[in-house]
Amino acid sequence: MMTFLKTILIILLVYFGLKFLIRWATPYLMRYVAKKAGQRFEQAFNGAQRTTNSSKEKEGKVSIDKMPRKQRTKQSTVGDYVDYEEID
Repeated sequence: MMTFLKTILIILLVYFGLKFLIRWATPYLMRYVAKKAGQRFEQAFNGAQRTTNSSKEKEGKVSIDKMPRKQRTKQSTVGDYVDYEEID
């Protein structure tokens, strides 16, 4: 009987200890995650800004970086269209 009470007491202590620890640590964890996300957004923004500023082409000039794929000469059909009528 005594070991059962000790087990219940240990389980309750662990439960309330984790509950307290999570409530205490959550604000710090959220601040850390928000700061890291802000740094990643800032790096992405600065990277995009560098690529647009580094281009030395005239404004309004169009350049094509990718050639289109060759189109098929033969158009294949999947099926035939069947006209239908409703039957009452």
